[in-house]
Amino acid sequence: MTPIPPGATIGILGSGQLGRMLGVAAAEMGYRIHVFAPEHGPANDVASAFTAGGYDDLAALAAFGDAVDVVTYEFENIDPAAVAHLASHAPVCPSGRSLEVSRYRLAEKALVRDLGGRTAPYRPVDDLVSLEVALGEIGAPAILKTTLFGYDGKGQARIDTAQDAAAAWTAIGAPKRLVNASPAILEGRVDFAHEFSLILCRGADGATVIWDAPDNRHAAGILKTSTLPAPPEVAAQAEAAKPLARAVAEALGHVGVLTLEFFATADGPVFNEMAPRVHNSGHWTIEGAETSQFENHIRAICGLPLGPTALTAAQIEMENLIGDDAARWAELFAESGAHVHLYGKHEARPGRKMGHVTRLRR
Repeated sequence: MTPIPPGATIGILGSGQLGRMLGVAAAEMGYRIHVFAPEHGPANDVASAFTAGGYDDLAALAAFGDAVDVVTYEFENIDPAAVAHLASHAPVCPSGRSLEVSRYRLAEKALVRDLGGRTAPYRPVDDLVSLEVALGEIGAPAILKTTLFGYDGKGQARIDTAQDAAAAWTAIGAPKRLVNASPAILEGRVDFAHEFSLILCRGADGATVIWDAPDNRHAAGILKTSTLPAPPEVAAQAEAAKPLARAVAEALGHVGVLTLEFFATADGPVFNEMAPRVHNSGHWTIEGAETSQFENHIRAICGLPLGPTALTAAQIEMENLIGDDAARWAELFAESGAHVHLYGKHEARPGRKMGHVTRLRR
């Protein structure tokens, strides 16, 4: 890949906070960003251009592609067919293959199993009848999830006993059968001590870097804190999971940041899900690593050498500011060792990510 020089324009699909932080990293490296999204969002604050359009608007996507030098995305809920159309007008990184697999829970689990990784027991679910059959095979407790569009605990319902099946099916919206795909998946509950993520970045030349794995803690299905160094049992299992992460990136021909989430169990790491993009559990890398996930993503999609990922402090904690947490901004800005990032969202709602703060202790 011929490196894309500074001064070029990077197109970003999506206007959220991940796009904003990608845009900041791009600007520091001399690039401009052009955001494509249905409406304004945090990324618009750092964009030099904006195209308002739906992700199914092929004409608008084509014009957008013609106006930029390379395209990336900040979330995976985009029709791969639309991305394929866009790719005929500008290079898209990561590729449509990464998007297609990672956005569909059954496909990502199948890939991981094919590569020798372990997942929770799972079954595809098409309707209430097949849910009841799957429960008979896997047993309860279990978790019912939509196969598409789920994030931050959305599109999920816990099943404690077989009698909960109908309520769980209703809770996830009783999704209609998809063409050549199942709308839901039943996963057996995993007994785990910790959750951790592996964030890697792969260049177009196949060179790969991986950041240290944080210990991730959630509240109400939303990531609350990522802490490093992780406990020894997490660090050991993260090391064991790295070959799988590299194999997934290689199998997808992935270029850019790829995130894999795992459960640390008594029997070793169990894969949960992946995201073909920069990730909330990697926000600590902005101050806590020599090169952030955002900078390395820009480096990768522009054909530049990847930067080192070593820690910059002995202890690091990233805390998500969710809902009214952001009202503590004055207190946080006064806190020694705290690096505060607010996303410019004006309305604080329960469960809405308003910003994050990273604390370094050297």
